[in-house]
Amino acid sequence: MNATKWLNQFQEAHGHRPWALVTGGSSGMGLEYTRQLAEIGCNLLLVSNQEEELEKAAEELKRDKAIQVMPHYQDLATETAADELLAFCQSENLHIDILINNAGMFFFEELTTENEAKALMMMRLHVFTPTRLCVLFGEEMKKRGYGYIINMSSMAANLPCPGITIYSATKAYLKSFSKSLFFEMRPYGVGVTTVCPAAIATPLYKLKPSLLNFGVKIGLIGTPQWLVRKALKGMMRKKRVVKPGFMNRYLPPLIAILPHGLVNKIWQKYK
Repeated sequence: MNATKWLNQFQEAHGHRPWALVTGGSSGMGLEYTRQLAEIGCNLLLVSNQEEELEKAAEELKRDKAIQVMPHYQDLATETAADELLAFCQSENLHIDILINNAGMFFFEELTTENEAKALMMMRLHVFTPTRLCVLFGEEMKKRGYGYIINMSSMAANLPCPGITIYSATKAYLKSFSKSLFFEMRPYGVGVTTVCPAAIATPLYKLKPSLLNFGVKIGLIGTPQWLVRKALKGMMRKKRVVKPGFMNRYLPPLIAILPHGLVNKIWQKYK
């Protein structure tokens, strides 16, 4: 669906410009979501724990655009994060029409007691908070009879590999949860779209810029711009799953048939 047409239909049906809440909206994929939503004409609530980047992003998005942009500094990797975020929206009288659960983290390490705290933080950020946000903001959307939710999973959901033990498991949870939630929310007019990107050129993976650029050049790594366009297009159509790119189709089954001995040798070499 054409974005302008979608916006016009939304405003005609509901009488206001849509408000989009983007977690992790100050950098990487989240920042690209905010940029493209701003171009469409959505009002924006950016939530991030990167205070300086958050203010810069908000200033950029406000420039030359007839939309409202609100930055909100908050750590989402806590047990009460979702409830606090809902309370903030209620205090500001913000009715969220689009919820994008994008905030995330990544590390490639063997799971030990030394990084257990980091693993717990990832589980809160990828599992507990997005689930609770879907429940809380989803209830409000159900009462209004419309709304859109995007949950960012990953191709890693299908790749239970050493080094990304917690990352792949949490992304697998998000994928399963979101695909099921799609059917529960559909009768209420609320769309739930699960996005499962392959490798994307963002700072999340902490790769050298030269490696990212090379990956993009040869087609192994996608750009945030490309992925977000696909994701928002799927959201507007209330599509259940968006997983673009040939790597999503071919890499998981190829890795699945690798002999366990070979996987172990690769892990021992690169861990």
